[in-house]
Amino acid sequence: MVTDLVIVGGGLSGSEAAWQAAERGVSVRLYEMRPRLMTPAHVGDRLAELVCSNSLGSNLPDRAAGALKAELRRLGSLILDCAEKTAVPAGGALAVDRERFADLVTARVTAHPRIGLIREETPSIPDGPCVIASGPLTSESLAADIARLAGQEHLYFYDALAPIVAAESIDMSVAFRA
Repeated sequence: MVTDLVIVGGGLSGSEAAWQAAERGVSVRLYEMRPRLMTPAHVGDRLAELVCSNSLGSNLPDRAAGALKAELRRLGSLILDCAEKTAVPAGGALAVDRERFADLVTARVTAHPRIGLIREETPSIPDGPCVIASGPLTSESLAADIARLAGQEHLYFYDALAPIVAAESIDMSVAFRA
């Protein structure tokens, strides 16, 4: 396959970028370092593995996140389609079964004839057209190359952190279920 675009990172953004480009006739090489090089938060090798909350935010059309989801539906979003197919009850939010979600995204991306998945670290920014979607858990070598190019002061990641607590780890003799 002749590659038109290299995408680094198989999370939500990288998987979506690869899908959108491939659907428009672009040949894509998608690099994901896991499982060869794991991060402190990931536990598996699947694409789009959610390591924090399983909620993708509001699904209500009168909320900003819900309006964005409506736009993504119209644009044929892989991530949104997989999320809706693996949704779990969450009131007005779109939440997913994280295992089924990652399985489905991985299956769809790897089955696409214009996407080649390469399971290795990308230690530096590739030459040619590329998308860097490595997220906050970027490998040290790639982060150093990004800092060299962009300047360390421009490296910052912000995310609303939502901790995951295993139910069996809670002492219910001192806690209650609301």
